[in-house]
Amino acid sequence: MMVLPKIIIAQTFKNTLSRILLLAATTGYQIRSLAAAAASLKVDVLFATNRCHILEDPWSDHAIPIRFDEPRESAAVLIEAARGRGIDGIAAVADAPTTVAALTAQALGIPWHPPDATLLCRDKHAMRERFDSAGLPVPRHARIEPGSGALPPGLQYPCVLKPLHLSASRGVIRVDSPEEFAAALTRIRVILNDRQAPVQAEEYVEGREFALEGLMSHGELKTLAIFDKPDPLTGPFFEETIYITPSREAGDVQEAIVAATRRAVKALGLWHGPIHAEMRVNQAGVWMLEIAARPIGGLCSRALRFSVPNEGGSISLEQLVVLHAIGKMPRNFAPAAPASGVMMVPVPRAGIFASVSGADAARAVPGIEDVVITVKPGEKLIPLPEGSSYTGFLFASGAKPAAVENALREAHAKLHFEMLADLPVLP
Repeated sequence: MMVLPKIIIAQTFKNTLSRILLLAATTGYQIRSLAAAAASLKVDVLFATNRCHILEDPWSDHAIPIRFDEPRESAAVLIEAARGRGIDGIAAVADAPTTVAALTAQALGIPWHPPDATLLCRDKHAMRERFDSAGLPVPRHARIEPGSGALPPGLQYPCVLKPLHLSASRGVIRVDSPEEFAAALTRIRVILNDRQAPVQAEEYVEGREFALEGLMSHGELKTLAIFDKPDPLTGPFFEETIYITPSREAGDVQEAIVAATRRAVKALGLWHGPIHAEMRVNQAGVWMLEIAARPIGGLCSRALRFSVPNEGGSISLEQLVVLHAIGKMPRNFAPAAPASGVMMVPVPRAGIFASVSGADAARAVPGIEDVVITVKPGEKLIPLPEGSSYTGFLFASGAKPAAVENALREAHAKLHFEMLADLPVLP
């Protein structure tokens, strides 16, 4: 259990109550984690979610109903709702609400990421163009416009096709031939439910993949963690599984990752708040894949804990995000464990989830801190590239990154999922 050092509460709040505006989807793991983090810090939360505005508070959280796809209208609703409520900070979970959060923060005079920066983060083609203009290494790329079905001029195989706006590797497909290109383009447009949707095409970048978790403070990047992704992500799909920190890469490689991220966030205009960056590294340097104006997704944040010097206990990433949002982030903190990691347990195959066995055996593996199965019996599971979820999460810590990785792999091997066939519905 994560315990906030008492001195932080005493020095920061002094019996006063702060309040944040939290924008999040009605579903998702992080909304509960961030709300619990705020409560542990005695920070009040005003929720804004994409819940149905017709129903009367269906989740009993008194959330303000907004639409993420109508950012200006939704921001106007939140600006009006914030009047007289003393909003001290803003936080957003997932990509969809970030532009609403940015417009609201701008109007309320609260430091956050600019609206234009959040829009760039949610458009893979526009992001590539901005990185290219800033002199960052980028693969040759093009936007496949509606009606087009051919590899854009100047691109070569292998290449990667991806939706402009989806996240978590959904719809991302490597292709090595014209036949694969045509099939993948059709498949992505089916996922988008739009056979004329524009699609990003870019040449495949070889290399090892990493992630950087950070906080922007008035334009300055604070690196919280660099994650290794030890599984090879070579396609045709790019399902992320294991994140391990600290990175085992040489110091100069880690410095290059941080330096490239600094250049990339500056190019996008990200200013104040969490960021999550993904990149590949090869002999040519650091290639930024994408940057999100939010913290790491799902329950993965549980892999990060931070200690404050000379204090007991630890604080979670969500607690750090809340403290940062209200301008009360501790000056000095460090990782609470020598090494830690998370495995996003992949969907074994398409079908209806029936049950899982071996969870207790997985928990008993040395180094494993928790096994969280998030899928429910009867739930339909779809693997990537169509799917967008995992069956659960494994968390581990240890003295060295290699020990953490081994624990995660051993625990995963003990899980056995029973899946039922997804029978078609007869007319």
